[in-house]
Amino acid sequence: MLLTLYLAIVFCGAITMLLVAAVAFVQEKRFFSSAPKETQALIRPRDRELFYGARTMGWVMMILSASMILGVGVVAVWDGFRRGYSFMGFFLRFVSILSIYKAYDMIFIDWFLLCRFRFFQHYYPEAEPALNGRKYGFNLKSQLLKLLVIFPAAWLCTLLG
Repeated sequence: MLLTLYLAIVFCGAITMLLVAAVAFVQEKRFFSSAPKETQALIRPRDRELFYGARTMGWVMMILSASMILGVGVVAVWDGFRRGYSFMGFFLRFVSILSIYKAYDMIFIDWFLLCRFRFFQHYYPEAEPALNGRKYGFNLKSQLLKLLVIFPAAWLCTLLG
């Protein structure tokens, strides 16, 4: 269980690094598909880099982040085979990792980073009108549905199946 917790922390860190790389350094509009439509409509393409080499640094961070995410999956599966996990063991490990990530996403990324710290608005001030007054992130209903309904329902189906 300790390894699962560690893998969840690495996964959360990798997702955060991916977000920072996309928003702050690469700054390509196509990476903001999860943002609300009204926010996407306000975002202007960035022709100039934030500083010389920012996009290169961002792409390196994104590749490193993707490697970390893939590494979490590889280590989780390898360790599961090594320990002789059944389907239920693998399922519980991955549901645990994804549930911890989803809670982290809701609390740190959506609530703190996007709404309180205003990270996105710092790099895209033109999106301020669409984000002004938001008390929570972009997709609260979707986040809660995944965390409170889909993951427990999948776990329950596995127990009964």
